[in-house]
Amino acid sequence: MNYQQTLEYLFARLPMFHRIGAAAYRADMGNTVALCELLLHPEKNFQSVHIAGTNGKGSTSHMIASVLQSAGYKTGLYTSPHLKDFRERIRINGKKIPKSYVCNFVKLHQADFEPIQASFFEYTAVMAFQYFSDERVDIAVIETGMGGRLDSTNIITPLVSVITNISKDHTAFLGETLPAIAAEKAGIIKKGVPVVIGETQEEVKDVFIRKAKEMDALIYFADQVPRDSIRQMADGVPFYQEKNIITSYQAIRLLMQSGFNISEDSIIHGYRHMIRQTGLQGRWQLISRRPKTICDVGHNEGGIRYILKQLNTEKFDHLHWVFGMVNDKDADTILALLPKNATFYFCKANIPRGLDVDELRNKALNYGLKGGKYSSVLEAYHAAKEAAGADDLVFVGGSTFIVAEVL
Repeated sequence: MNYQQTLEYLFARLPMFHRIGAAAYRADMGNTVALCELLLHPEKNFQSVHIAGTNGKGSTSHMIASVLQSAGYKTGLYTSPHLKDFRERIRINGKKIPKSYVCNFVKLHQADFEPIQASFFEYTAVMAFQYFSDERVDIAVIETGMGGRLDSTNIITPLVSVITNISKDHTAFLGETLPAIAAEKAGIIKKGVPVVIGETQEEVKDVFIRKAKEMDALIYFADQVPRDSIRQMADGVPFYQEKNIITSYQAIRLLMQSGFNISEDSIIHGYRHMIRQTGLQGRWQLISRRPKTICDVGHNEGGIRYILKQLNTEKFDHLHWVFGMVNDKDADTILALLPKNATFYFCKANIPRGLDVDELRNKALNYGLKGGKYSSVLEAYHAAKEAAGADDLVFVGGSTFIVAEVL
C-alpha cells in the first residue's frame, strides 16, 4: 500500500474516537499491552515525559519538546489529534514521521495486529513507540489521549509526569464531577516518579496529593512557584499560555535534576521558537492579517474561557466567529459563555461526530447568539471573511475539526 492507501486502511479499519466518538473508546489497556508485547516493548527503550490534563496538554508538550530540542537532545513528540496530516502526531525534533515508515510499519505488522482488533489510537501509540525506539531518541514527550489511567500511552514509565488542569470534558467516559475526572488523570502517576500539577484547584488538589502519596511520588504544584522570571523567558508567547509555560518550566526543572543539561539560554530559545521547532498549530494561530483572522482549537468550557480572555486583549471593531461543535460536548455550557455582540457563522465539521448545524443554531438562538448557518466550514469561513471589515476580527473555533478544515 502507498501512503494514501495506508491512511485509508488506518482510518477505515480501526475505530477512531475523534471521528465516531463513543464506539471507538476502549476502557482498558489490554490491546496496547498485547501490541507492545508483539513488538518486544519498544516503549522501554527511551526516556520520556508523560502529560495528561483537560486543557493545555498539547501546548505544554510542545513547550517541553522545544526546550529539549534547543538543549541539543534528540526529542520525540507524540500528540493528538492531528489537524491536517496524520504524521503530525509523531515527530522527532519537529520533523514528522516519514510516510515510508508509516507504510512499512503497517505492512510489517498488519497480519499480527489484526486479530487484536486495536483502535486507531492504540495502533498509533505503538507506532510512535516503535519509531522513537528505532530512531534512538534521547527522550520523548508523550501526550495522553482522552484520560490517563486507561489511556494507551499509560504503559510508559516516564522521568516526570505532568497533569495540566482539570475541567469538565468527556464526562461520559471520565466521570461527571471534577474529582472523578481528576482521579482518571491521576492514573498516570507512577511509583517514585515526580508529578507536576499545573494548577492548584481546590476541588481536586487532594485527589492528586493522595495518589502521589500512594505512589510515593513527589508532587509539585507549578503555580506555587514565582512567575516573573519564567514569563520573561517566554516573551512573545500569548498570555493565555502562561499557565502552560509555568507548568512546562517546572517539568523542565525536574528533568534537569534527573541529569539533563538544559541552560537558561536553551529554555529561552525553546519557548520563543516553539512553533517553528515543533510545528504546533491551532493555538491562537494567525491565519491572515486583513481582516485579522485567528483560530484556536480550544473546545471545552475551560478552553473557551481561555479564548475569551485572549479575545479581550485584541482590538477590533466587530467579532465574526466561525463556530461549530462536536455532538458529545456540553453545548449549553459553551453557548452560554459566548459573546452576544458577535456575529456567528454556524457550521458542521465533515466528521460523523459533528453537531448538526440546525440543532447548533437553534440552541444558540436560545442564548441570544445571532448568525446564519452554512453547509460547510469553508462556506462559513469565506462568508465571515467577506462580511468582515478591515478592522474587524474573524475567529475560527469551537472544535478542533472546524479549525482543521480552515488551515
